[in-house]
Amino acid sequence: MGQDSLFGERIVWQGRSRAQTVPFAQKVMALVAVVAAAVTLCYAVVVAKSLDVPVGGMVLFAAWCATIALFAWRAPLWWRSQVEYTVTDRHVIWRRGRIRRSIQISQISYALVRWSPSDPSVGDLVLVRAVPTGALRRTLALSLYDVEAPDRLWALVRGIEVGAPLGRSDRPLTLRLDPGERVLWSAAPLASPWTLRRAVTAGAGAVLALAFVRSLARSVPSLAAVLRLHALPPVLAALLVGGVALGMLLLLAVAVGVGYAALVRPGRLARATRYFVTNARVLIRRGNEELSLDRSRIAYVIDAPSKKLHDVFLVLDGPQARALAPSGAFGEGSDDALRPVFTAIDDAETVGQILRNAA
Repeated sequence: MGQDSLFGERIVWQGRSRAQTVPFAQKVMALVAVVAAAVTLCYAVVVAKSLDVPVGGMVLFAAWCATIALFAWRAPLWWRSQVEYTVTDRHVIWRRGRIRRSIQISQISYALVRWSPSDPSVGDLVLVRAVPTGALRRTLALSLYDVEAPDRLWALVRGIEVGAPLGRSDRPLTLRLDPGERVLWSAAPLASPWTLRRAVTAGAGAVLALAFVRSLARSVPSLAAVLRLHALPPVLAALLVGGVALGMLLLLAVAVGVGYAALVRPGRLARATRYFVTNARVLIRRGNEELSLDRSRIAYVIDAPSKKLHDVFLVLDGPQARALAPSGAFGEGSDDALRPVFTAIDDAETVGQILRNAA
């Protein structure tokens, strides 16, 4: 292939985002906005027809919610469809029009692969650079969304000969190792510990559940009283009932979602997680996510006992910094983010000795 126009380096690979998936957060935002728009429109029609008062503000709010829903659902696909990716012999480059980002291959600390649930051959490749913790803590990452065979691309970035088993998430991780790579240690988390963030989330879910019960207890008698008066035509009565029902369902869904995130999801993530240490890398598989870390990047191994189990933190050796990115080594960051940490294991001594030895 040719040379990159900015760095003048030999191009190893070029590709584009297949723009197949909408991020989960955007899907939730779109759904909530649609429900809010529908509830507002139902109330606007009932108020306008029964009380004969202006409802322009309510209609404008509903239109605004619908616009947010459309933007949240379609904007990620439109944005990613124009993104181009380039891998040279020294850089990985992200480009969309005149916007350009890059990361040096030598500065990549580890990579995350997030496979698509609908297509086992497509996923996201996130390249992360370790940065200092504390006051200088920040996340430096380059994300290549919806690329074909992201594990194959990661092997290409690392300069590894691409093998046939790579390219599909339905193949076990141990069958997609590098040539000559072998597993030395493997384990799985034995618990899903409670953290402050998880406790706060559980408390928020309980508050939302109580708010739903209280709102339901107040709205049902009031709605029944209005319907018994037969003051509204059947169509308006149906719209009023539909608006109240949609609002209650939205509040219930939020309460259930928050409760699930605090009470159920951590346990499911722990059961879906598996740790591997090979003679060359540290690998973590959790459902559709995979983390790949070269052992030469590990500067220190910290064993943090927690009751009868242990958390093993891998402090990474980055350019002019030794850190764990994206944060997390000292309790920072999202609790369910996949990080180079072995959580709730009982064999910390063995894995610590393996990792402290030269790869």
